[in-house]
Amino acid sequence: MKNVLFIASEAVPFIKTGGLADVVGALPKYFNKDEFDVRVMIPKYTCIPWEYREKMVYKTHFYIDLAWRTQYVGVFEMEYQGVTFYFIDNEFYFSGPKPYSWIHEDIEKFAFFSKAALSAIPTLGFRPDIIHCHDWQTGLVPVYLKERFAQGEFYQGVKSVMTIHNLKFQGIWDLKKVKDITGLPDSYFTSDKLEAYKDANYLKGGIVYADMVTTVSSTYAEEIKTPFYGEHLEGLMQARSNCLRGIVNGIDYEIYNPETDENLDAKYNQITFRKEKWKNKVALQKELGLAQDKGKFMIGIVSRLTDQKGFDLVAYVMEQLCTEDVQLVVLGTGDEKYENMFRHYDWKYHDRVSANIYYSEPMAHKIYAACDAFLMPSLFEPCGLSQLISLRYGTVPIVRETGGLKDTVEPYNEYENLGTGFSFANYNAHEMLSIVNYAKSVYYNHKREWNKIVDRGMAADFSWDNSARKYEQLYKDL
Repeated sequence: MKNVLFIASEAVPFIKTGGLADVVGALPKYFNKDEFDVRVMIPKYTCIPWEYREKMVYKTHFYIDLAWRTQYVGVFEMEYQGVTFYFIDNEFYFSGPKPYSWIHEDIEKFAFFSKAALSAIPTLGFRPDIIHCHDWQTGLVPVYLKERFAQGEFYQGVKSVMTIHNLKFQGIWDLKKVKDITGLPDSYFTSDKLEAYKDANYLKGGIVYADMVTTVSSTYAEEIKTPFYGEHLEGLMQARSNCLRGIVNGIDYEIYNPETDENLDAKYNQITFRKEKWKNKVALQKELGLAQDKGKFMIGIVSRLTDQKGFDLVAYVMEQLCTEDVQLVVLGTGDEKYENMFRHYDWKYHDRVSANIYYSEPMAHKIYAACDAFLMPSLFEPCGLSQLISLRYGTVPIVRETGGLKDTVEPYNEYENLGTGFSFANYNAHEMLSIVNYAKSVYYNHKREWNKIVDRGMAADFSWDNSARKYEQLYKDL
């Protein structure tokens, strides 16, 4: 039996700001229970809903030194859907309405969390063979593990894995302050360790000291070795490439299931979608005040409205996208310029553009089910979950070939009848527009071909089972 402990800053259902929480909360359920005991440790934020907080059971508490301070550490435990979760308690660090605040506060908060998490393990009655860390917030765990904990008998032979969910966020702060906060010796702050461009960098520390580094798709693992995607760490990623693996994320097929989804007007599956799926479109058109027409080509967008997600491309050709034979439904919040652009086009073409500048999980499900195509023209995308959800719901993804989008969406090939979606290679607005128009022409003029694309997409398996098998192999190799 291998014991694995995930250490992360968020996990569903307790706290979520992005895809990281989905991975940490869902993946442990899918491991082979006979071979792996996988548990999760996150901070006990006061903003975790009370329905979960009241079920947490107090285990123990103790005090740790963090450089020149002494801090309380409480340890709580709770089982959820067959997985054991541990929570590190300290209200000085983990109170407030949100899990993250200003970077200078987060730098100290997650230094505390990393050290407290490692210090708490011997009290759990659970000795991990592998500690699996996620993103910069836990970047110091492999560092502390090598620096002071490895001397203790309990920690000898414990391996660490560092997963990068998005290389853009690295946990960078002033070198002198970080020395003071972490209490790490000066020798750790050199350019081959935690120092980068005269600052301290938590994620870099994690990448340098972890035994294995993973990213959330194979293509992204290759991309981050290049200057364009490497966020100034491409040299380090090249140096560690023998320990670098890409394992694509999955989605929870129980939550995202068009056959059982309570949010839909008409439920359907791979066999019945031809008869049922359009009813969701007409219901959504009615709800959002669009022209009701089951034959109209409807494109969905559910996203943060930021440059990373490719909205500068959309802005450039927005007028051409909103032609009379298309409806566009947008859900999400983000940069003001994009929010206002979509509001403007909603006002200008009210019967064919619907801008929903907020976020709602039920509405997202309705859009995934109702639309014919789903647009994701990202500049970079470590993995992306929206394209996996749209494939599951029989909505054809139109994506840029980058990161996880390239790994999960097979481009349509009209000559060999292959493919689950449409893609374009260069980050160029007119290239995007022409692939949207190509998809539209297949939809209107070759309906049988379109349905076959939908069919292949719904048949693809991006459940967590696949990813879990690959992580199991990684742990065995370690």
